[in-house]
Amino acid sequence: MGNNFEMVAKTLFGFEPILAKELRALGAMDIKEGTRNVRFSGDKGFMYKANLCLRTAIKILKPFKSFKITSEEDLYREVNNIAWEEFMEFTDTLAIDATVHSEKFTHSKYIAQKTKDAIVDRFREKFGQRPDVDLDFPTLRINVHIENEYCNLSLDSSGQSLHKRGYKTATNIAPINEVLAAGLLLLSGWEGQCDFLDPMCGSGTILIEAAMIASNIPPNLNRKEFAFEKWKDWDVDLFEQIEASVLRKVKDFHFTITGYDTAPSAIMKATDNIENANLSEFIKVRQQDFFESEKERERYLHMVFNPPYGERLDIDMPVFYKRIGDTLKQNYPGTEAWFITSNLEAIKHVGLRPSRKIKLFNGALESKFLKYEVYEGTKKLHKIKDLQD
Repeated sequence: MGNNFEMVAKTLFGFEPILAKELRALGAMDIKEGTRNVRFSGDKGFMYKANLCLRTAIKILKPFKSFKITSEEDLYREVNNIAWEEFMEFTDTLAIDATVHSEKFTHSKYIAQKTKDAIVDRFREKFGQRPDVDLDFPTLRINVHIENEYCNLSLDSSGQSLHKRGYKTATNIAPINEVLAAGLLLLSGWEGQCDFLDPMCGSGTILIEAAMIASNIPPNLNRKEFAFEKWKDWDVDLFEQIEASVLRKVKDFHFTITGYDTAPSAIMKATDNIENANLSEFIKVRQQDFFESEKERERYLHMVFNPPYGERLDIDMPVFYKRIGDTLKQNYPGTEAWFITSNLEAIKHVGLRPSRKIKLFNGALESKFLKYEVYEGTKKLHKIKDLQD
């Protein structure tokens, strides 16, 4: 198609295959997985759709210029030669994000500064006035990526990171990023096919993402704005058409989504966030200690959670993780339980063998995402064993 162009969706380490799968399902072309990114092509409407619908993307970039540089002067000259007046007015604002992987260029802030100087100097020379910098809500957000001697310039179509869905007003002490939560759910195979439990739900992020996946609700429906809404070629009619078409694909969900937490403050925050996401009819939360809970229904249960790491909370980790394993074994037959942890030592105390281990990062922390299958009958075997003992 003549109107197609290349885009880059940025993501977290380990999520590249599921982001590629999401892109395929949306109808992207020319999909290529990289490290923490997936390249693809589509038209303007698809760019709008990708921002609205992708659960595991952090940003959607639109590359528009590549060149080779050997010095900062090269960078300044190349950037200064671009007709920026086609993208923005001198009365507009801009922001530059730079990522640098190079022996020659080592300081990303300096590269961002140099790029900004080249753009504003062009406006000053042409119009006698220059655009200002606005780091939060600029008219144009520009991404500079330098790999060795190659510089790629992209327009950032998303603006604020896409993990900022717009539903979260309240967080607890160690909130999980929304993109990370959605990625964990998709990696675990969650599609809304059974009951769901997050037994340590905190401010409710995993529950909200689980409900949106189950009902096929676009994750960024509640966002205040995307960066492309300030572009010169912004097409509000096309955007509304795309939004209407994705909303027609929302589906019913016929199971339960439940969250437990021991802290009343967490339950209050989760309740607020669930209401903000308009998902109160799908999700129930209550104050409950997981270690004193039992599976509520005979039918199959899918569980995904983010237990405390001990990074910010004072917990005896070996005992805590042993109790997770004991509770699953004794009280949750017929359950597929997944959790993420960066406390790689504590995993040994769970007392169950994980059937899968996936390496991920939670922020800067190297983590493992673990799958435990608790079969029907485990509980009966325990009771027989207890009687024998």
